[in-house]
Amino acid sequence: MRIRRLHGTLAALAICVTGLTACGAPAEESSGPVKVVWWHGQVESAGKVVHDLADEYNRTHPGVQVVPAVGTTNVDDMLQKVQAALAGGDAPDIAYMYGSWGAHLAKSPKVYDLAKIVHDPAFGWDDFWPSERAVAEVKGKVIGIPAVVDNLGVVYNKKLFDAAGVPYPSKDWTWDDFRAAAKKLTSPDKGVYGTAYPVTGGEDTTWRLWPMLWQQGGSIVSPDGRKSAFDTPATAQALSLWQAMARQDKSVYLDQNGEKFLPLFQSGKIGMVIAGPWALLNFIEHKISYGVQVLPGYAGNHETIAGPDTWVVFDNGSRRAKAAADFLTWLTRPEQDARWTLGLGNLPVRKATMALPAYEKFVKDFPHVDVFTANLDNAKRARPAIEAYPDLSAKVGDAISRALVGGMPVQQALDQAAEQSDRILARSR
Repeated sequence: MRIRRLHGTLAALAICVTGLTACGAPAEESSGPVKVVWWHGQVESAGKVVHDLADEYNRTHPGVQVVPAVGTTNVDDMLQKVQAALAGGDAPDIAYMYGSWGAHLAKSPKVYDLAKIVHDPAFGWDDFWPSERAVAEVKGKVIGIPAVVDNLGVVYNKKLFDAAGVPYPSKDWTWDDFRAAAKKLTSPDKGVYGTAYPVTGGEDTTWRLWPMLWQQGGSIVSPDGRKSAFDTPATAQALSLWQAMARQDKSVYLDQNGEKFLPLFQSGKIGMVIAGPWALLNFIEHKISYGVQVLPGYAGNHETIAGPDTWVVFDNGSRRAKAAADFLTWLTRPEQDARWTLGLGNLPVRKATMALPAYEKFVKDFPHVDVFTANLDNAKRARPAIEAYPDLSAKVGDAISRALVGGMPVQQALDQAAEQSDRILARSR
């Protein structure tokens, strides 16, 4: 949910991965209701929805007691919290995990393989979007069931477009169209920028470049995951466009802490932002007259990037693991999905959810969110499920920042990032 935090905690998920088999394990009760401990990491309204769903399940499934526990009030810390619990033999049965942790989780023998569950025709695995399934499946192991999904599109300020006489973006627009619109929207006298780019150097910087690479047929790493593959003319073309917009057109607000560009959009100082559905609630609350469109494309390819997160089951014995999997099967059915995702302003995790009256209300409450839902069909790939990805991403994010903020030649920045990434990938074998 929202932007995924990739760094810091990931290195820690040696979750006993090297010594996990020696970690303690709770004794499994052989009789009475099966207790399923659920670490959801949600607070406020999301936490209430979680508890309401658990209460309903417990009423209708008397042989199971689902016990929601925050576990941590910050999902960013969930990995460390689970790591400590596994080491102490007191792991939850279900935990909310960022999709970017998949490669680490897949190595753990304590992560329950859900392949038989999801591949049962009754489960409806094909009803989940490909980007969700790609994150949940790592080297044949299904490490989780989708919990939240999003993607990147363009949100634009209609009033600024109208004032500048710029036509609203069309679904077949190109990156050259994007640049031209940003230039026309920019007004230095009024302090208005055409668009923005967060240049923190983290994943919020990097994942905005990957769709432009994928749209041109490129890849982040080689098929075997042992070499970087992003240092190509296609990537250089994409980053050069942003550098020209930032340094020549002066049409890009470079947000160096990543927290300012959305509020500036809300205040009418930025014409377009590349963002996801999570941003719409604040725009609605600030009464912004906005529209949503898919990402610009190359040669008709408007591929985007999704950030799915998952519910992961930990093996605390066969009874508890089966009960946890059964609960998640129930939780992700369309009726419950509507309450968990739509009720909180998130996209549905299942296609069938769109057929419910709740989805119609969702689109009315969140105008143009259906563009983001349809855009999930443009999310065809996932970031590589390799342990070294966070470090590789950091090198690419730094290269983007150097090119946009510091003016480093694009090819030099990419070459340095590729050289550093190759060393990282070599060490991770």
